[in-house]
Amino acid sequence: MSSELARTEAADAPTGIERLFYPPGPESWDRRVLLAPVTALSWGYGLGVRLRGALYDTNILREERVEGLRIISVGNLNVGGTGKTPAVLHLAGMLVQAGRKVGILTRGYGRQGKAPLTFTGTELLPSVEEAGDEPLLLARRCPEARVLVGADRRALARQARDEFGLEVVLLDDGFQHRRLARDEDVVVVDEAAGFGNGQMLPRGPLREPLSALSRATLVWIRTAASPAFPLPPLPGPQVRTRYQPTAWVDPTGVEHPLEALSGARVLALAGLARPGSFLRTLRQLGVSIQDVALFPDHHPFTAGELRDIEARASKHGARVVTTEKDAVRLPRGFEAWTVRLGVEVLEGEDLLLRALGLG
Repeated sequence: MSSELARTEAADAPTGIERLFYPPGPESWDRRVLLAPVTALSWGYGLGVRLRGALYDTNILREERVEGLRIISVGNLNVGGTGKTPAVLHLAGMLVQAGRKVGILTRGYGRQGKAPLTFTGTELLPSVEEAGDEPLLLARRCPEARVLVGADRRALARQARDEFGLEVVLLDDGFQHRRLARDEDVVVVDEAAGFGNGQMLPRGPLREPLSALSRATLVWIRTAASPAFPLPPLPGPQVRTRYQPTAWVDPTGVEHPLEALSGARVLALAGLARPGSFLRTLRQLGVSIQDVALFPDHHPFTAGELRDIEARASKHGARVVTTEKDAVRLPRGFEAWTVRLGVEVLEGEDLLLRALGLG
């Protein structure tokens, strides 16, 4: 086996969580027995989730509606890695292009700060420690939208309306956040991953049972050339999309065409729940993956880790390449090229327009 082939196969090897949540085939009985304690935990988790859902469904727990503000939730059932952030960016771009005053409400997962924040990409941005990686990425990619970060998204929605006069907000990762009433519930489903083993956390990738999809007003499907897990029949209207790389971005922020690194030797750096799609994208772009440095989702890179990555890249005569979300967490001066992703709507553009209040 050639060293290049060995590196490619190593890059495709799933992480431990991927092997648990997305097994390549039916699980053996001995594996099921071994994982029985984890299965029991998922039953307990599922019972709590269903009870909470029933309390909202029967209005014992009530959703708060912020009058005068259109709220569109964009969420998912799976934990991590379905393509929610590109969906939020695409919808925000559609709203901005239509002349709407738009905001994005987000919790800011992984940030160290607790105080609510608000900013746009045209302002001096907070640090990744204060805001989290995804809020900064959203602000940079859609500078016309106001990003509001905080745990109390009801308060953020009122602030968006009262202080900034926004007309519509996107509730990022909002499907399970039922305290805030919304006009539309868009659920992102990645056809490449499906719903994995179909089980709930921590035994599987589901945050809610599949029956929760009945709450969705629109299902956003990220299509895949060869789905590993066929999707079950999905309820309600559906939009089909394709995620494609649109450009390379060099360390200075300048965009380059996709063929700019064709044949280049690279070290792939990523902190993602499911890094396989990023690595497949790199090979589609014709780069030569010499080494990989994979970390957990939202991983805060340490100075020692980055020095090691630079040394490994230098050893292979390779450039470091990474994702847009990971690039936000890299310190100023760290040399890395970034793959920029875009969304193409294949079917259901009219449904999106209606969901956004533009149709």
